[in-house]
Amino acid sequence: MSDSYSCKSYREASLRRGVSRRDLIRLGALGMVGWVAARQTALSQVAIQNGQSTTENVLVVLFLRGGMDGLNAVVPYADEEYYRLRPSLGIGAPISKTAIADRALDLDGFFGFHPVLKPMKPLFEDRKLAVVHAIGSGDQTRSHFEAMNVMERGLASDTRGSMGGWLARYLKSTESASDSPMRAVALTSVLPDSLLGATHAVNFSNLNEYQLDAPLDVRSDLAQMYSKGNDAVSLAGMDTLHVLRKLERLDPQSYKPNGIAAYPDTELGNGFKQVAMLIKNNVGLEVACLDRGGWDTHVAQGAGTGLLASQLDDVAKSMAAFAGDMGSEMSQVTVIAMTEFGRRASENTGLGTDHGRGSCMFLLGGGVKGGKIYGNWPGLKEDQLEGPGDLRVTTDYRDVLSEVLLKRMSLIDQRDIFPGHKDSHVGLIS
Repeated sequence: MSDSYSCKSYREASLRRGVSRRDLIRLGALGMVGWVAARQTALSQVAIQNGQSTTENVLVVLFLRGGMDGLNAVVPYADEEYYRLRPSLGIGAPISKTAIADRALDLDGFFGFHPVLKPMKPLFEDRKLAVVHAIGSGDQTRSHFEAMNVMERGLASDTRGSMGGWLARYLKSTESASDSPMRAVALTSVLPDSLLGATHAVNFSNLNEYQLDAPLDVRSDLAQMYSKGNDAVSLAGMDTLHVLRKLERLDPQSYKPNGIAAYPDTELGNGFKQVAMLIKNNVGLEVACLDRGGWDTHVAQGAGTGLLASQLDDVAKSMAAFAGDMGSEMSQVTVIAMTEFGRRASENTGLGTDHGRGSCMFLLGGGVKGGKIYGNWPGLKEDQLEGPGDLRVTTDYRDVLSEVLLKRMSLIDQRDIFPGHKDSHVGLIS
């Protein structure tokens, strides 16, 4: 059966029975991955049913777009310079172990969580959550676009001459004939640059978008048509139909999380909920990407309450709900929450913070040696800051990403994933 005949037959069948153009696009977006990759084999029916993937573990990457203020998220309350630089926006030192507005939640006697991160504190205390502070890339532009591009491509700074994203290179370097069409998903409106170039990667905002809304006779025709061939196109078509049938049984609206876990009714909360659904239903998921924008707090950032607090509240509740929902299965899932850069150490005249350099990264779940703040604290005195007054970057973000890929996923050598990077682990993954 030729490629052109397969496509023509489906188009004719769809027109006869009223299948929409969107269904054609949906089928193509998910199932024709095998065609684009020109693979000679695709995932078998058994592989779909058993949820096979290259590794037993799942990596979830949450990108906090806009430059999260790491100094107010994980507060260096014991550094007196912090309060000199932020007389209005500074989060007060803890005075008790309970969450109080404008008072940090103590973590180790030096750092404390922003008070709205209270849902994440038990995870830290249970050693399931770790923080890396003063982390970032070598990018000096302080431009959102440039800094995000650098990180998503897995580079030190300049992105010229680099093709594809770091996750795409990881997927390529570890691909196998049994890879699931759902090996990598992005719960986003646009495929993130980190997955640019990945063959087994799809993006969607809601699982309901990936349902083949077609009459039973059309579905039967499709199954019969693809079952007759043994070429890559036919195999990919059959795999797609199997995945679509499985996804049709997953309804985010009726999904009941495990135990008392309660996802916030936000885009991020719904994203984490759908990732949990995919993992639990064994569709072969290995990498999931989520986004949370709105961190560019130039004006009216707020301290214990306000714009930044509302952003952090969503992240804390979403990550805590995900961990609670996954339960014991969380041992096979590692979550990384990262941002392109931090904010200026001093507040501005608009009671906000401008683009800076170092920020913090959160790691949660399987293999994470939590309950600790990692990284070398550079200090906030004038001669300890860099550039126009920014927290100095002392940990390369690639040190953490490569450690996760090498110790938690199936990567053997990180040099092709992070070109030019000298492997230097932080020691936070077991």
